[in-house]
Amino acid sequence: MRNLVVIAALCATLPLAAQEQPQGAQPKPAPAPTLEKPGMAAPDPKSEKPAKPAAPKTSNPDSGKTVEEIIARINNEIITRSEYNKARQTAEEDAKSECQNRCTPEQLQTDIEDRQKHTLRDLVDQSLLVQRAKDMGVSVEPELIKRLDAIRTDNKLPTMEALEDAVKGQGMNFEDFKNNIRNTLLTQRVISSEVGSHINISDDEVTKYYEAHKTEYVRPEQVALREIVVSTEGKKPEDLPDLKKKAETALKRVQDGEDFGEIAKRLSDGSTKSQGGFLGIYKRGELSKELEDKVFKMKRKDLTEVMETKQGFLILEVLEHYDEGEQALAKVKNEIMDKLYSGRMEPAMREYLKTLREQSYVVIKPGFQDIAGGSGSEIQEVSATPEVTKNKKGHKKFLLFGKRSGSVSGT
Repeated sequence: MRNLVVIAALCATLPLAAQEQPQGAQPKPAPAPTLEKPGMAAPDPKSEKPAKPAAPKTSNPDSGKTVEEIIARINNEIITRSEYNKARQTAEEDAKSECQNRCTPEQLQTDIEDRQKHTLRDLVDQSLLVQRAKDMGVSVEPELIKRLDAIRTDNKLPTMEALEDAVKGQGMNFEDFKNNIRNTLLTQRVISSEVGSHINISDDEVTKYYEAHKTEYVRPEQVALREIVVSTEGKKPEDLPDLKKKAETALKRVQDGEDFGEIAKRLSDGSTKSQGGFLGIYKRGELSKELEDKVFKMKRKDLTEVMETKQGFLILEVLEHYDEGEQALAKVKNEIMDKLYSGRMEPAMREYLKTLREQSYVVIKPGFQDIAGGSGSEIQEVSATPEVTKNKKGHKKFLLFGKRSGSVSGT
């Protein structure tokens, strides 16, 4: 059930890195697979987390009502201190989760501080982007349903009601859980439409970069892998023939010409299904000996047979096979495009968000201005659902980059 916590944490704040990658960019690799006989171990028991105590609140002596301390206003929306503290806690949990004994205590602390440094700025930016999405009339409800169903599947829950119970069992409000995912989807849509779509990388730019950085692409022999997994965990022995047939059907469909990534999204039970089954890029010594002997003999787009593992029935595709030495441009083109795209996205995003701020009513409480990246003025502590109308600028329909279709230069 740990995935529920991870998903909720990821949706709590929006990082400003590109949410949409150029075509061909590869996601972060998953753990290396091993090849073993299927096991029939029972699924891990659900780990229950007690609900966190409510954030401390301040009392208004004049009205006797309990209110939150407001530290930022963005048009008609507010950010409270408790939301800010929760986002900082989430940043720390994310850092610890990603570290997983792979870094020193000093490195972990540095990562936590880096993540927390821009917490309030990111909360303000996310509010601006969500409001912009509403101005544009963007709806992501179909995508939200698909994302929730993917979370349900990844956590091996039978129904959406079971997912809701699991979320509540970990001390989270299900509506907040859904809204966090919805806001992430809305911001991704805005970033893709208003920023990412204006960043174009030409073939000439890719070639020029490759020629100037050839030494970066001298590498050992490697294989990029994708997987389709039909899980047998927690299944009864009599279910195994049908599960193997499901895997064989998936393999046959790919052999008949269907896209491996699409079949993985539809039929795989693995955690990589949402990214088309992409596992990662591996060099010799990073896979189990039996798998290594198989895949390093294979060529690009070759498929394994259906293999039995402890987790289930596994099919692997060699997405790319990199020979030892200097890599040809064709094999690293997508990688270079991703690098160039990412380098332009950050300054383009900051410029876009700067314009959004200028078009909006954004006030930061004194003492929080620096970490929010904006100016501040006195904010009175009022009801947690204020109607901000004083000095509010109207929302303007605008597109930062207009109709220009060329590449966005960094600032």
